[in-house]
Amino acid sequence: MPNVRILLAAPLAFALALAAPARAEERAVPQSRTEMQLSFAPLVKQVENAVVNVYAERVVERRSIFDGDPFFEEFFGQRMPNRSEKQSSLGSGVIVGAKGIVVTNNHVIEGASDIKIALADGREYESTVVLKDERVDLAVLKIKADVDFTALPLGDSDAVQVGDLVLAIGNPFGVGQTVTSGIVSALARNQVRSGDFGFFIQTDASINPGNSGGGLINMNGELIGINTAIFSRGGGSNGVGFAIPANLVKTFIASAENGSATFDRPFIGATFDPVTSEVAEALGLDRARGALVSQVQAGSPAEKAGMKPGQVVTAVNGVPVEHPDALGYRLTTVGIGGTARITVVANGKEEELTLSLDRAPETTPRDERLIEGRNPFSGAIVANLSPRVAEDLRMPTNRTTTGVVVTEVNRGSPAARIGLQPRDIIIALNGTEVGSTEILASLVTEDPSIWRVEIERDGQRIRQFFR
Repeated sequence: MPNVRILLAAPLAFALALAAPARAEERAVPQSRTEMQLSFAPLVKQVENAVVNVYAERVVERRSIFDGDPFFEEFFGQRMPNRSEKQSSLGSGVIVGAKGIVVTNNHVIEGASDIKIALADGREYESTVVLKDERVDLAVLKIKADVDFTALPLGDSDAVQVGDLVLAIGNPFGVGQTVTSGIVSALARNQVRSGDFGFFIQTDASINPGNSGGGLINMNGELIGINTAIFSRGGGSNGVGFAIPANLVKTFIASAENGSATFDRPFIGATFDPVTSEVAEALGLDRARGALVSQVQAGSPAEKAGMKPGQVVTAVNGVPVEHPDALGYRLTTVGIGGTARITVVANGKEEELTLSLDRAPETTPRDERLIEGRNPFSGAIVANLSPRVAEDLRMPTNRTTTGVVVTEVNRGSPAARIGLQPRDIIIALNGTEVGSTEILASLVTEDPSIWRVEIERDGQRIRQFFR
């Protein structure tokens, strides 16, 4: 056991020595296991000014209990007004650019009308949102100040190993900047939260509400992740926290710097399933790992690369792929406009494919329009379905169903009253297939005694009848 302690202490002392200040009056960094005052203090001093508090203020409209009640509206002669109130939330962020570029979680600033950044030294600044995306739960902010700030360098999250020492820095429960230490507990974690992103660094460094958007720091003082979620039954830390890897953060920042209004992930044109132990045995694989190709769209980048159903994707650019979410992560970090070397296995043979990465195409002009008149769809805004529209609506882009998709439903409209929702796909109306918004606009001008509607919602077909 003494030898084990030496192996652990030596790299830590070396890393801390690199971060130690030069002034003699500062605490000396321990150089051997006999010095029992090992401290993260030099490293914390190096990075603390780059971790900030993010104060987000949003206006929330509270609906009156009489809103929409025809009796009260007729009695008072007007619609009952709703009440607006301000709500504040607190999170953390990390300065990654000397000119005031801050990265945080999207859920920290979602819906905010006013966002302030507070530094560890007490200074406060207004900020603006440069780019945000709810699917990867990231946001880039720009501090409104013409001064230079301390910024954290971004490390290579692919170089992180289970067992590495890390620090988590943020503002838990609003008590002020707090530092906790731990190790990397696991990598490539998925199914952590709802959404379509599933590739996290797991750590046992304490992460609590308010830590969201804070930094996960390695012993070189580099940002290796943005703290974003915890597993907890009581709202506090149970030693199971998760961070978005820095390599995805780099890609997101690059998209913001390029002036993109949205964060686009590459369109593949294929669907993938996890490789279970049964599937692995049936395919002759030595272990259950990878992404099983289940469907490939005609004319898609996947088909052009030679991808076929039944193949198992095992690596991207030589980096192993643990599951379908890991495949999506690897391709996203390559970025739009790049190419990826995809290793696939089928029939016991390994093959390498070259996949070109581009945005989801708008194969059919969206022709977005508002449906009006005396019909069940009145008040719905619809568009022609395409991979690009599906991407914009946060729908699966690897679908083959055609039709017209609902993009928005006006409150109180006939469409809202029948339960129509955004992302519903209108398949048919009164027995006629709805292949475009133009066809739908023509069909709703009819006046049948009964409206027969067929829609698709979350992969399920729903048939409804309305008078």
